[in-house]
Amino acid sequence: MEEIFELGEIRCPSGTMVVIDGGHLGLWSGERSPAEIDPALLGIEDAALADDVRASVDFVVVGPDASAAARSFDRQPGVMLHDIPASGAAELGARFEEHCLAAGLDARLEALPGREPHARRVRRTAAEGGGGFLMFGVPVVVVGGVPRDRPLPVLASRVDFGDGVGPRWAEVAVRMGDAPVESSVELGVVGVDWARVLFGDADALDAWQHEEPVDGLADVAFWGASADAAAATFAAPELGEPGEEGVRGWRGLTVPEAVEKARALLRWKEENGGRMVVDFRPHSHHWEVMRQVRASEAEAGTVDIGDARLLCAMTSWGDGYFPVYADLGPSGAVLAVRVRFADLPG
Repeated sequence: MEEIFELGEIRCPSGTMVVIDGGHLGLWSGERSPAEIDPALLGIEDAALADDVRASVDFVVVGPDASAAARSFDRQPGVMLHDIPASGAAELGARFEEHCLAAGLDARLEALPGREPHARRVRRTAAEGGGGFLMFGVPVVVVGGVPRDRPLPVLASRVDFGDGVGPRWAEVAVRMGDAPVESSVELGVVGVDWARVLFGDADALDAWQHEEPVDGLADVAFWGASADAAAATFAAPELGEPGEEGVRGWRGLTVPEAVEKARALLRWKEENGGRMVVDFRPHSHHWEVMRQVRASEAEAGTVDIGDARLLCAMTSWGDGYFPVYADLGPSGAVLAVRVRFADLPG
């Protein structure tokens, strides 16, 4: 039996909504070039590889058969190819040329003079009718025409999938209208590496603070087999966060105080062979939404940025590539945007 849960609501004053893995928002460049994003945030530690990524190139497919060539080449959505590492740019160009010759298509790749910022990718995709693009290889979905003047409920359908899987989300949907659904179109897929999906106003994402605290404060949390011994050593109380029973630590420290506490715990752990997790938690937008996720039975949370409200929900399926659909009314207006996690059993 399908159960419906209201996870919360979003507000989208820009009229453009982005569906993205909330754990990847530290990579968001906003109006800046993606070349300014530290490759370490992508898990790249090798210096030569980091330089190659920083020097990446964006291409656009041009020519009379540009759309057909881009579609049949099938590397990225649309006629833009983003974030091609410098070392692979020449090979990509050669492969595209071979593809067009074999298919009899009149098109070519043209390098952009600079990398296209993520906010600009959003605006262009929305203007083209919605769809997807890649952000450092991670698929992101964009939809325009979202109501600007009212809160939009976010609903999730949960189904018991049986066979040891248990109850999980079948889909999560942002509802925008009550008219009969005339048709549904697939906008693209959202790539998830952090087991969570965020629905957010395009302009608000430019003000998102993923790791930087919005109030200058931070928490330190720790748990595990050695947590009781560490708590006794450092006189650490229960953290007291809902959904985190047994977790010790301190809340609302200044960042320097929190850094010192975390370092002291890590030193103690190493010196004593302790088995525990130490978590440094700056009061960022990401921290706030995940604090609510941990406390919520539905594993969802919201955060306000200006007039916008963004919502993040755990997928319940972990990571993967999940299709995103738009339900359209008779006039073509968007009535809902749905992330589909699994088909219903049976």
